[in-house]
Amino acid sequence: MSTTRITTKPPTRRSGHHTLVLREDPDGSHDLSVLLLEPIDTDGLTLPGGLAEQGELLHLAARRHLETETGLVLPLRTILTIDYTPAADTPESLDLVYAGGMLTPRQADNVRHHQPPQRIRTLHWIPRSGLRNAMTTDHHRRVEDAWDAWEHGTGLPLLIHGVPVPVG
Repeated sequence: MSTTRITTKPPTRRSGHHTLVLREDPDGSHDLSVLLLEPIDTDGLTLPGGLAEQGELLHLAARRHLETETGLVLPLRTILTIDYTPAADTPESLDLVYAGGMLTPRQADNVRHHQPPQRIRTLHWIPRSGLRNAMTTDHHRRVEDAWDAWEHGTGLPLLIHGVPVPVG
């Protein structure tokens, strides 16, 4: 028998949803770069993403932020990493990084022409070797872990009530 318990005062926790999007460098070197954005209000570059709204499905929050910030609409079905931040100087948070995959040259060109919202200074393609200098330490670790999971195919499938999220 299953029972549902509803609390009168649910915990406050921030839920962030980000996407790892990669492309091959156009110079033909076959090196990969990750899509990062430069927010106007924080230090360092970050993955596209943001907070989920009340009642919003997790992967749809990531997809909404990705589309708004980069112009990309990608199916997000795999979580590459989960990063828990305990409450200290910032609110407690749980940040999920989804696999956006490898872009085609056409998709990468569309990103280049996209006008991001005013809260974003610009979009950048950064090779893996440049991530440490471009990001804060916690964001860098999150991206490195997600990239490793993507390379090794060790992501977690996203389920809703035990059912895999459909493509699209």
